[in-house]
Order: sequence, then structure tokens, then C-alpha cells
Amino acid sequence: MSLSRRAFPLAVAAIFAISGSSLQAADKLKLLIIDGQNNHDWKAMTPPMKAALEATGRFTVDVATTPHQKTTGESWKAFMPEFSKYDVVLSNYNGEPWPERVQKALETYVADGGGLVVVHAANNAFEGWPAWNEMIGLGWRGPQFGDRVTIADSGKVVRTPKGEGPGSGHGPQHAYTVVTRDADHPVTKGMPASWMHAKDELYHGQRGPAKDMHILASAFSASEKGGTGTNEPMIWVIPYGKGRVFTTVMGHVGGGDITAIRCVGFQTVVARGSEWAATGKVTLPIPKNFPKDEVSLAPSETK
Repeated sequence: MSLSRRAFPLAVAAIFAISGSSLQAADKLKLLIIDGQNNHDWKAMTPPMKAALEATGRFTVDVATTPHQKTTGESWKAFMPEFSKYDVVLSNYNGEPWPERVQKALETYVADGGGLVVVHAANNAFEGWPAWNEMIGLGWRGPQFGDRVTIADSGKVVRTPKGEGPGSGHGPQHAYTVVTRDADHPVTKGMPASWMHAKDELYHGQRGPAKDMHILASAFSASEKGGTGTNEPMIWVIPYGKGRVFTTVMGHVGGGDITAIRCVGFQTVVARGSEWAATGKVTLPIPKNFPKDEVSLAPSETK
């Protein structure tokens, strides 16, 4: 059953409810989504993510779309988001490198206290941008790029040096259990110890500097599912200067299938992660239909 994007805000409004009176416009956080290139279906992904964030009542959301691939330099000259206008920037971008002036502007924005949210394939981007690699901690890279980070069953964080073990990949899409690793962090506080995420890609073998990386949740990458047989990071945070960077590698969208981002768990994670990246605090509640033992999806249009 297809999801009506026009009906989407009404569907998710019941999922996210701010306690007390409605927020006034002045209280809302300004969020910018950047898209325009991706090996995933960004055109199907951005509108429902935007709607879900706005339906929380906590955000106003703008979208900045880059030029298409292999467009002229003149088109790129016009691309210069005003990051300073926003409390948090969410990347749904994986494509050609941004002009250096845009890269430097984002670096300065985050270092000066801005928030950055990286969703799924956005961590695949910009392998040659050192500051980006520091901000995201781990990215879709080959085994020679940097360290690998996993979590032992005991909860101990394990670092595997570059060149050892697998590089980035994933097996077939499937529903999987997400394990909360820090129950006290503002983003994950109040979430179940484990919960079922909808059918999605389960990234493994991510590589990078992983400096000051703090893992909030993981998932077991089963070998019979094409995985690594260990616990892989799914949600983490990293400080960058005065700013905060929040990453989740969940949220695959391909061929118009938005099942993964309809997951109530995913929507909650992105909304709370965005609020935390912007402010360092979280006021958004855990919805009553947050998944636990079974997948919970935002309602779709009834036909």
C-alpha cells in the first residue's frame, strides 16, 4: 500500500505529541535538509522525512537541493546554503563533492555550535573531505581507510585497525533488532533496551577516525543475513568544536519503497537526534507506539 505524502503529516501527528500547549513559531527549531544527489532515492525520502519532522511540532524545515550530477560550474556557484540561519542541518546527500567554500562554511557552522544530522547513505559521501570524516566518525569506506568499530556482547567497544577485517557493506534488507547501548543519553533515554526496526539495510564494516565517537545503539549483523556476525553501530554521536553531530545509518529508501523511514523507531530517532544536535537536550517524548518486540509503522493512506 503506497503512502500518501499529503496525508503523511496527519498520520505522524498522532505519533509525536508535545506535552502541554502547542509550541509557538518562535520556539521551533529551524532545520535544513540538504539533498539533490544520492545513490538512494532522495526524491522519495526527503518529503516524508520533512513531514515527519514538522509533525512533531518542534521544527520548521527547509530543503536545499544541490545541482544534479555533472552539471556546470555555474550551477554550483549558486549553491550556498545559509547554514547560520538554522539550528541544525540534516544531510540526505551522497554525491559529487561540494565546492570548497560550502565545505568550509559547514565546518565553521558546526565548529561554532551548529548541529549536524547524518542519515543512512549520507555517511557514504565526501571520502576526501577530512573534516567531514572527523564529524561523521565512521563512513562507507574500504578497509584501508581507517579503524572499524564494533560492540562486543559485553557492551565493550572494540576497535579494529585499518587494513584488518571487512570494509563497508550490507546483506539483503530485513527487519532487525536495535539494541540501546546508552539508556541515559538524551536521544535514547526512555527507549526500550531493544526494539524491532522495519526492513532496512544493516550497514557493517564502517571505517573512519571514530574520534570521540559515542555509540547509542547497535544491531547484530548476522552472518546468515550476509553480515559480519557481530554488533555493528547504528546510532552514534560525536562532538565537533562547539557543535554536535548525530548519525544513524538506518533509513534506506530505494525504488520508492519508504518502509524503513516509516518505522516509528526510525522517525523517533531522527527527530530526537535532530533536537539534540540543535540544542544538546531532548524534549520530544517517546511515542506510545514506539516499537518493541514487533515492527511499528507510521500509518499509510487507506485505499
